Amino acid sequence: MFDTIIMEDNSQKIQYCFPDNNLSCFKNIKPEVEYVVLYVFISLLSVFTVFLNLLVIISISHFKKLHTPTNLLILSLAVADLIVGLIVIPLMGIRFIESCWYFGETFCSLFSFIIFMVVTASLGNLFFISVDRYIAVSDPLRYTVRVTTDKVIFCIIINWLCCGIYSVIILHNTMFYPETHNRCYGDCTVSFNFEHFITDLIVTFVAPSSVIMSIYMKIFCVAKHQAKVVNSVTGVSRSQRKAGKTLGIVVAVFFMCWIPYYIATLIEGNEFTDSVELNVTCWIMYMNSCMNPLISLMFYKWFRISAKHIVTLKILNPSSEHFSLFPDDK
Repeated sequence: MFDTIIMEDNSQKIQYCFPDNNLSCFKNIKPEVEYVVLYVFISLLSVFTVFLNLLVIISISHFKKLHTPTNLLILSLAVADLIVGLIVIPLMGIRFIESCWYFGETFCSLFSFIIFMVVTASLGNLFFISVDRYIAVSDPLRYTVRVTTDKVIFCIIINWLCCGIYSVIILHNTMFYPETHNRCYGDCTVSFNFEHFITDLIVTFVAPSSVIMSIYMKIFCVAKHQAKVVNSVTGVSRSQRKAGKTLGIVVAVFFMCWIPYYIATLIEGNEFTDSVELNVTCWIMYMNSCMNPLISLMFYKWFRISAKHIVTLKILNPSSEHFSLFPDDK
């Protein structure tokens, strides 16, 4: 009798992602309150991220005065953040809460590709933004000649194309030969050997991050030592310098959100367990996608004005693309 009760209790505690499949993964059972809190958090984070980045995308796409090379790079970054909010956060949230992947092996491979491509594309966008700001500060007289819309569009296309190709290469086995990975049915994780992990860390984070930080150090030095000369000779506006500082904050926040995750993965090595540290740093990393438009909202007056026009539907008015977003500029 006692043994029967134990067996019944165990059967209630142990659940499977796919009960009809003998190879199914185990499903972690959480308290009902925890389910509700996590789903509310994931839903709000996803909606907030999508909404804010849509404001950036619509603003830069709609208003003619925002069609500048720098803003095109910000637009590309917002697209990457939008994908995170629209696809990555909801699906990763479901997988985290349910501890199961319910969307099939094919979409698991595609989902892994999307994550890797968006991550590398975001860092690539920040790299081009830093180069753009360096040219604007160090060579303002020839900025409009050296940095044109066509050149920036070409860089954006190359960035996304290279990130897509790299993601296919690094995920080749996971995408095309998922059966070679010893995992249960209902699992969707990317497994690397330690050598591939270190290579990916250097190629997609350490190397570009080092270049970006060195460029911003140069920007800081140039801005500090030549500010008076630049103002007197070229008449560079305060908004131009403020743009450099704001984008510098974007880069700094990016590193603050991503470095803890890479430290956690280095500690974990090639054993990708669901540790508390890894989960916390992972979600801090995803939250970066809603911080970028928040920074723009706080520091760019034109973004606050354009967002107001969008929310109040004034962009539906005829010739709304020519609205003045810079009331201080005469």
